[in-house]
Amino acid sequence: MSSAQDPFYIVKEEIQDSIDKLQSTFHKWERISPGMGDQVHVTKELLANCGSIEWQVDELEKAVAVAAKDPALYGIDEAELERRRRWTSNARTQVRNVKTGVLAGKGSAGAGNASEVRRELMRMPNSNEASRYDQYGGRDDDGFVQSESDRQMLLIKQQDEELEELSKSVERIGGVGLTIHDELVAQERIIDELGTEMDSTKNRLEFVQKKVGMVMKKAGAKGQMMMICFLLVLFIILFVLVFLT
Repeated sequence: MSSAQDPFYIVKEEIQDSIDKLQSTFHKWERISPGMGDQVHVTKELLANCGSIEWQVDELEKAVAVAAKDPALYGIDEAELERRRRWTSNARTQVRNVKTGVLAGKGSAGAGNASEVRRELMRMPNSNEASRYDQYGGRDDDGFVQSESDRQMLLIKQQDEELEELSKSVERIGGVGLTIHDELVAQERIIDELGTEMDSTKNRLEFVQKKVGMVMKKAGAKGQMMMICFLLVLFIILFVLVFLT
């Protein structure tokens, strides 16, 4: 099976595209100043994408493990299996590095900024909540409610987009699984047909052997000698025709 038709490489390409987009978003996240609202949103997006890609890599590793049980059935060898294992391990490492970088924070913000980000993601209150409430307390109540409503709508929209992307990824992987199933069914059908053909050939061979045995038995010793001489002459003629002409 060529690489273009191998389901592994189809899923691998999709996962690699997701990793490339993840790393691009992570580099943008690194350039955002600490404490800005955009940083929290981008952080949630990064962590959600990390979880989605890790799940896809897990499913791909399970497929490699299944193929490793009988490589000949899938038309691959040990070297190819090792390349696939190395790729999935490398992909997992790339995602883990991004996830670790997001949780740990960046630059001078250190552990304090990472804790702040995690607190915001988990919607846990901290000491800044009181000061932020005091700041809003002096503003118009309607403006504050509208601002919070807009922020909640933005979060809901982002979550809907993430769920939609995850749903598409699941559908693609499901399609690949169906393709693998169809190929296995086709191979099983070919093997069954080959087994039936071999049984039929075996039966015909046994029938011919019985007929030859009956002819030899009826011919007696003299007839057997004549048949051997005839076959020998026939063999010599065929040999001359094939190798000397």
